[in-house]
Amino acid sequence: MPKTDTREYRSMPVMAAARAEGEAEQSYKVRGYATTFNEPYALFEDMDGKDVYEVMDPHCFDDADMSDVIMQFDHMGMVYARTRNGSLTLTVDEHGLMIEADLGLTQDSRKLYEAISTGLVDRMSFCFIIEDEQYDAATKTWRVKKLGKIYDVSAVSIPANPGTEISSERKKRMDGVIQEERAERLAAEARMKRIRMLKVKAKLAGARG
Repeated sequence: MPKTDTREYRSMPVMAAARAEGEAEQSYKVRGYATTFNEPYALFEDMDGKDVYEVMDPHCFDDADMSDVIMQFDHMGMVYARTRNGSLTLTVDEHGLMIEADLGLTQDSRKLYEAISTGLVDRMSFCFIIEDEQYDAATKTWRVKKLGKIYDVSAVSIPANPGTEISSERKKRMDGVIQEERAERLAAEARMKRIRMLKVKAKLAGARG
């Protein structure tokens, strides 16, 4: 697949972190997984109405640039945490990409923390660029093998879908794959039909002889 500069967004659960014994009530920390490995999820429907899936390879973060990732709400506005100052930690483990964030001590931080802890906001999304991916036609699954720059992780009010536009780019590529598959199938059917016709002609010619 060709490389793309298109930013992509995915959503996963997020939750308020449990406070350690003696920890100040004013500590607003959250954690969650930005993505998980080897767990396919539906990405969109193809032209035939069939689900197309995506799965993250366990090595997709190996060379990813996570040097300065921020945490926001809905991918915009205030920065609540940042890897560069240590308030945001990203950890790749056997399950996926785990995030832990200290949202700070502002009124906005408290409001976001309360929204997360009460379940009003229970999803998060992350923004990234795909450097390499592979499509399996048999399972209709894109395997993301390499990520480039990771831009942000965000708590979101609605599961991320600037993906509508981004998915359109993916769907354009997907539609091209589907059209190729259809063309190959039609060509194979045409070859079989021609072979059957030739066999019939040969049988008729032999009968006349």
